Amino acid sequence: MKAAIIGGTGYGAIELIRLIQNHPHLEIGTVVSNSQSGTNFSDSYPHLSNIVNISLEKFDAEEISKQNDIVFLATPSGVSSKLVPELIDKGIKVIDLSGDFRLRSQNEYETWYKHTAPAEEYLSKAVYGLSEIYPEKIKEADLIANPGCYPTATTLGLLPILKANLADKKSIIIDAKSGVSGAGRGLSLTSHFAEINENIKAYKLGAHQHIPEIEQVLKDETGSLITVSFSTHLVPMNRGIMITAYVNLTGNISTSEVNELYREFYENQPFVRVRPIGIYPATKEVQGSNYCDIGLHVDPRTNRLTIVSVIDNLVKGAAGQAIQNVNIMNNWDVTTGLDSIPMYP
Repeated sequence: MKAAIIGGTGYGAIELIRLIQNHPHLEIGTVVSNSQSGTNFSDSYPHLSNIVNISLEKFDAEEISKQNDIVFLATPSGVSSKLVPELIDKGIKVIDLSGDFRLRSQNEYETWYKHTAPAEEYLSKAVYGLSEIYPEKIKEADLIANPGCYPTATTLGLLPILKANLADKKSIIIDAKSGVSGAGRGLSLTSHFAEINENIKAYKLGAHQHIPEIEQVLKDETGSLITVSFSTHLVPMNRGIMITAYVNLTGNISTSEVNELYREFYENQPFVRVRPIGIYPATKEVQGSNYCDIGLHVDPRTNRLTIVSVIDNLVKGAAGQAIQNVNIMNNWDVTTGLDSIPMYP
């Protein structure tokens, strides 16, 4: 299958290129970058010289649909909502890595993202692409809303204990940390070397656009209206997300019992690895891979569960999960093209 990539010079796009290059059933098709059209992809990313020889093109829905079998949108929020209708109406399947189709409520999207919401007609078509939780819906979808990086790590970490009804749903606190690539490739004061090096800073407290996405999934899966305290931090590393979540337990349950609950929940999910008791994951241990690693600890003094969940924000948090969803859509083995060992150190 030929895969088009729109938003071709961002970090999400370059990660898609890397993964598609090694996928046995996919090949790189049209790559769109309106700002860099007419140049070679390797002009923007010299490490691809003599490996990927692709000329960047302008967006043309008609030509894209004729020349490709599936489209990935790696555009900023507020852009894909304008492009997706043209593509869907041409009959081509779309996986959107931006946030434009993740929230079902137009009002909520406009409140949190500060953009005009996509048309209701297309919002209703979108399937939320959390691969481990919604595979049956993904199989039938024409439009996948690929989850955000923070929500992927967070919801995979929280769902087993919440669905088992063993935690106080009003007590959820999420401490989240991300590497600088999560801010994208564009230049800004936030990602300036002198600002982030040897520094850690909190940002968007109580206002991060991933908050309603997390709450929407938790509500869908538990049947309860859930609000979370969600704090994000930028840390001086290139890749990786770590969320440390805290929930009060509603009964007496040990770390070993919680660990077994999580192992059973993710028993048939090759990309979720639950660590042995007393061992907690680090971002370096999933770098460059599609894994989500989870560590668990119950403090008997406070009867509180601590969940540590780590992913690579550009892979499991973006391009890797998008490829995983393509595998599901086509009934290919879910690990196809994604079974690489994490890079270490």
